[in-house]
Amino acid sequence: MTKPMWALLAGSAFFISVIQAQAPVPPATLNQLMRGTLYPESNVVFAAQDVNPADVPRAKDPNMATDLLTSSFGKWEAVENSALAIAEVATLLTVPGRKCANGVDVPVQNADWIRFAGQMRDAGMAAYAAAQAKNQDKIIDTTDLLAKACQSCHSRYRDRRGGERCK
Repeated sequence: MTKPMWALLAGSAFFISVIQAQAPVPPATLNQLMRGTLYPESNVVFAAQDVNPADVPRAKDPNMATDLLTSSFGKWEAVENSALAIAEVATLLTVPGRKCANGVDVPVQNADWIRFAGQMRDAGMAAYAAAQAKNQDKIIDTTDLLAKACQSCHSRYRDRRGGERCK
């Protein structure tokens, strides 16, 4: 190899190491991500199987509503937005550096973890399509997909004691 080629390789290696060293650590633990996003968003989708979102009355002040279905962006739009949030959060589940509540790294390199996150994304996108169609029967089908995606991951990674979670 020529000197310029070695210099290019060395510079590239240095640049990559600097970029990797500056990669931000995700601020939320897995538990916080679940409780702050997936849990409330999935509740909106699950609620749509029992109550037609079109029939949900707006809150007295929809701009201040904490119930997404009664907010300014409520009804079926809330179900659409929540379904998309679920699909997007599935990507956040695979970001390296995130910690579980017990301090263990989220196992983003595990094939089953990647598969479970993909199932979550697929369930979110299926719920989005059902919400766009304003079809409660399709929502019921997608809530089954969503529940199975959650349960697959929980039974493998969450439903363990103490330090065994996320392993």
